[in-house]
Amino acid sequence: MLKTKINTILLCTLFTWFFPLSAGAQYRNPILYADVPDMSVCRAGDYFYMVSTTMHLMPGAPIMRSPDMKHWETISYVFPRIDDGPRYDLLEGTAYGQGQWASSIRYHDGKFYVWFTANGAPGRGFVYTATDPAGPWKLLSRPPHFHDGSLLFDDDGRVYLFHGTGQLTELKPDLTDVLPGGINQQIFERDADEQGLLEGSSVIKHNGKYYLLMISMDWSIPGRLRREVCYRADKITGPYEKRVILETEFDGHGGVGQGCIVDGKNGEWYGLIFQDRGGVGRVPCLMPCTWTEDGWPMLGDKNGRIPNDTTLSYMSMEGICGSDDFSASELSLYWQWNHNPVDQAWSLTDRPGFLRLKTSRVVDNLFVAPNTLTQRMVGPKCMGTVSLSLGGMKDGDRAGLSAFNGDSGVLTIEKNGNKLFLVMSEQKSVFDKTKHAISRVDMTEQARIPLKKELVYLRVEGDFTNGRDEARFSYSLDGKAWIPVGLPIKMKFDYTRMFMGSKFAIFNYATRSVGGYVDVDSFDYSFCDASM
Repeated sequence: MLKTKINTILLCTLFTWFFPLSAGAQYRNPILYADVPDMSVCRAGDYFYMVSTTMHLMPGAPIMRSPDMKHWETISYVFPRIDDGPRYDLLEGTAYGQGQWASSIRYHDGKFYVWFTANGAPGRGFVYTATDPAGPWKLLSRPPHFHDGSLLFDDDGRVYLFHGTGQLTELKPDLTDVLPGGINQQIFERDADEQGLLEGSSVIKHNGKYYLLMISMDWSIPGRLRREVCYRADKITGPYEKRVILETEFDGHGGVGQGCIVDGKNGEWYGLIFQDRGGVGRVPCLMPCTWTEDGWPMLGDKNGRIPNDTTLSYMSMEGICGSDDFSASELSLYWQWNHNPVDQAWSLTDRPGFLRLKTSRVVDNLFVAPNTLTQRMVGPKCMGTVSLSLGGMKDGDRAGLSAFNGDSGVLTIEKNGNKLFLVMSEQKSVFDKTKHAISRVDMTEQARIPLKKELVYLRVEGDFTNGRDEARFSYSLDGKAWIPVGLPIKMKFDYTRMFMGSKFAIFNYATRSVGGYVDVDSFDYSFCDASM
């Protein structure tokens, strides 16, 4: 399915060669209006490659490709699953908001490298490598945990990781571990203006100097915005000097978060920095990067603002998420499972042209149910419609479609005895923070409707305009006439629980006994104000 977008994206390459971003090409921000946080970007030849955070979703660490920093498509995932204990399987706790965090992607000597840390036990990182960014990716090592690490392959063959708040650690040349006796030190101390959040390292070397970008925020200072700062030095160990390189309110959502800068093949430079946008998540914003005469990379337009041509449509998200008829031999790269999947409990071949979701574990709520399949919801508006065949459900099974997050709106098909009911509910997960587990789910039922048919269409509409952050719900028995159900649900971004934007989620789980299944015929994704 993603291959259908490749020709369009390749055509954009020709345009970009003649009209680079720094020459005034117009576009609308955010460049990806969806949850794509903690971006790290490198360039190899004609293409840019980006990795982002997806935490507890599997497969993880999506690799996205673009010819121009504007049109992106997912081409692979770095890893299929994380097997660091049962919580990644939704047993004995959860990995919500943990798992794969802020990664670093680099291209060096003909190979791609991705570094990331998995937050939480056992406190180890991952290094993967590939000769082709479309995969396969190979696990190279499990180094120690380092927060928000950024890789640097230096000109002399030495390898470093910038991490934490101004920490530098030298690695073995083969990236298998920390180099014994190598550099391991604090390279700068906070000044009086940096007493709050200072993290999200992203490092480059340019014209012989080292540049370390970080997100900076101090909520104790009235009027302070999130901003991007840069630390610069002639030697990797310092001394470092600092400059604020982006500090601007954008589009009514406050300042911006962490990100990176990268060079194009024609000498132009780009900045890609995310911004918090409530329920839709953390969205990347694209901007020029201009080098000053005294050698600082300043972000934004000539006035230091994020460019945003509101006369244009937002960039298409069809390389990142979209519709699926489940006729392919493999699951589309649009999809990620909530935690590790139970591979024996889903199939694209049991009923060709359908995704079969089988129950595999008795659970009492959606948040600990295995094999929930997700896609990002996107702004400013989007709509997801799923067609479900219910003939294989057993007594106690629960299947449906959700606007999924810590607080979720859920359309559930309940099989109770021989009867089917459509139930619309708001479900709020409550975490046991000591165990990082779901202690309970507070549920408010808004509607309960008897069903006579074993084929049903469920729809979730997301509206993220002007901070509305609402999901609305409806159903149909023929795919034509739609009946609204329940009240709008407020979608929230909550860093204390899932720490990500809202998702469409297709699910099927058992509350009494396993062995049932539903067949998903199709998922239709509609975008509002998106065009190629």
